[in-house]
Amino acid sequence: MAHLLIVEDDELLRDGLCAQLTHAGHQVSAATDGAQAQRWLESHRFDAVVLDLGLPVVDGITVLRWIRQRLAALPVLVLTARDGVDDRVQGLNAGADDYLTKPFSMDELLARLAAMLRRSRLPAFGGSLEVQISVAKRLRLDPALPVAWLDDELMELTHREWSLLSLLVKHMGQVVSREDVLAVWQSAPAEGAGGGSNALEVYVHRLRRKLQGSGLGIRNVRGLGYMLELVSA
Repeated sequence: MAHLLIVEDDELLRDGLCAQLTHAGHQVSAATDGAQAQRWLESHRFDAVVLDLGLPVVDGITVLRWIRQRLAALPVLVLTARDGVDDRVQGLNAGADDYLTKPFSMDELLARLAAMLRRSRLPAFGGSLEVQISVAKRLRLDPALPVAWLDDELMELTHREWSLLSLLVKHMGQVVSREDVLAVWQSAPAEGAGGGSNALEVYVHRLRRKLQGSGLGIRNVRGLGYMLELVSA
């Protein structure tokens, strides 16, 4: 099951999409305009976005570029009535992973979403995680080893610190819940601080210290979880 964000201003279409995708086994949230979509993406973690381009308040292309700046690995399927070649090229160049024009077949939409979600989980697409902090600085993680580098300098991380950092980087700009972190830790080797909710605060504190001065910070979002974000170095 994937958590999907549907961004569509047409009420009938939005309700129909939500109903069909929920029936297909997905968890679905919906936004009626681009600004609301940005607020959802800042406060929740999603596996993919279905995005209309003709949105009020903030248009779809602007939202798409905004996503690519902050959530580079998040799959986005553009769903729009704009069916010209130039429109498709603009959407793909702005960062869309796939492009489907209205009217569309629900079976085709489900198939394209499934393919997009499969690709996003492959090492070639999401296995190597990287955050460009500034023109000169970057944080790079290699899940195969697993290790992390900050400006090409190897970071000294325990397995749980690396797991926490990897999860935060993958969903940078989005809130990662305590439950998500603890679920990942179930498969990690035991460490001295334990693996409970209280121990999580210890690991977050350690990771904050190791990222100090890097231009990255971990924000505690009260009642929700943690978010990795760019900060002033």
